[in-house]
Amino acid sequence: MGRTGICYDNAAAESFFGLLKAEIGTTVWDSREAARADVFPFIEVEYNRTRLRRHPEFGYLTPLETRARLQHDFTPTA
Repeated sequence: MGRTGICYDNAAAESFFGLLKAEIGTTVWDSREAARADVFPFIEVEYNRTRLRRHPEFGYLTPLETRARLQHDFTPTA
């Protein structure tokens, strides 16, 4: 990531922020703390725990399940 001229470089970020904008909307908050209070539950509860990835390569796992699987796979065994 980070190479100039690669059209797929920011695809994951663009997808996430497009979804965030669709779910949260274009709300104008009074303070940064109020914005964080609204956005945090969406990211941690809705997106990371329940939203499915739409690609069969990931086995349609949520991001939280994918992370747990990776951590388990790289845990050293005795």
